[in-house]
Amino acid sequence: MQYKYNKSLVSSAKALRKRMTPEEKHLWYDFLKKLPITVNRQKNIGNYIVDFFISQKNTVIEVDGLGHKLDENRASDEKRDSELKELGITVLRYSNYDVGNNFSAVTSDILKNIGMSFEDIKQQ
Repeated sequence: MQYKYNKSLVSSAKALRKRMTPEEKHLWYDFLKKLPITVNRQKNIGNYIVDFFISQKNTVIEVDGLGHKLDENRASDEKRDSELKELGITVLRYSNYDVGNNFSAVTSDILKNIGMSFEDIKQQ
C-alpha cells in the first residue's frame, strides 16, 4: 500500500539516511538489510519520517535514544504512533540500549511481529 507523505520532508529523509545513528546502522546492516522482504530506511509517511518501514507487513521500526524518554517527547511519540496505527501500521519501538546490548532479543521480536523466523533469513 502506498501512503501519502509530506513532500517537504523528502530532503530531510535523504539527509537522515546518510546520518544514521550507530544503533540504526547496526540494526540495518546486521539484520534488516538481510531480510528477504523490502525494508525502507528513513521513509516518509504522512507528516513523519520513520526509521524503518516494511510495507509488506505494514510495520514501522523505531530506534529510540534517551530523548524519547522525556515527557514531551513521549507524548509526541504516542501521538505519532496513534496516527500511524489509524493507517493500519504497527509501530515497533526499541531503545538504543537494547539494540546495542540485546540485539538478538530485538531481532527475534521483530521477526515474531512480522511473522517470520531466522530460518526465513537463512534460506536466502
